[in-house]
Amino acid sequence: MNDDNEGLSPRITSIGVTHFATEQTVSFSTHAIAEEMGIAREDVQRNFDAVERKLLHHFYGFIRDRRDKYWVHWNMRNLTYGFEHLEHRYRILGGSDAAVIPVERRINLNDILSDKYGSNYAGHPKMKNLMEMNGGVHRNFLTGEEELQAFKNNEFIRMHNSTLCKLGFFSSVIRKAMAGKLRTASRGFGILLDRIFESRLAKLIGFSSSVLAVLAVVWSSGSFVFNVYTNSGGETDFVKGAPLNSSKASSDQ
Repeated sequence: MNDDNEGLSPRITSIGVTHFATEQTVSFSTHAIAEEMGIAREDVQRNFDAVERKLLHHFYGFIRDRRDKYWVHWNMRNLTYGFEHLEHRYRILGGSDAAVIPVERRINLNDILSDKYGSNYAGHPKMKNLMEMNGGVHRNFLTGEEELQAFKNNEFIRMHNSTLCKLGFFSSVIRKAMAGKLRTASRGFGILLDRIFESRLAKLIGFSSSVLAVLAVVWSSGSFVFNVYTNSGGETDFVKGAPLNSSKASSDQ
């Protein structure tokens, strides 16, 4: 499904950041920003440039003094869907003070899991299937299509809750992997070839107080893309690579 803005980059609707060691979460959401600005829910979409700019302004104010931390994300790799995309959106909306997170401080959780358990550690969509194998899909989890519909219906809190439940799942996956309790489709592989002390996962153990998991939601041409966020590109399509259409989830949810 496409809208009338095919030439524009995907919008950012929600960002969540969790401190791994304390499990404290800070979030930046459409509904909260709109309330601060005195914008009624039914008027949010027509004023979204202003809402998005302020959301990103708050986000970059938060990360400015935390760029030395390790930022765990899910396939936020490039300008289509990634940290560069957030910076790009902020610039085109008039922002000039984006704090850049060094690439060496960005850790892709999907890559870590692939290194440890093999690339087929979960079927596609990987995030949702991994959830199903480890306690079930959270009640607030929304697929890309469901997030799209929530945005159309101005259900911004419901959409943000979906972002937060995925973010919480990141922390759960890291803890279970470190404890050797993460269930994957490639059962024996991770046990027989356990490289936990040789892989990037060791960084999370040694620097847990410096780990921040991030998740964001991106609105693009009538579709959502997930990851820091959710989203703007997917693993299949989204590793998160290209903007997704309404029939696909942006971050391989």
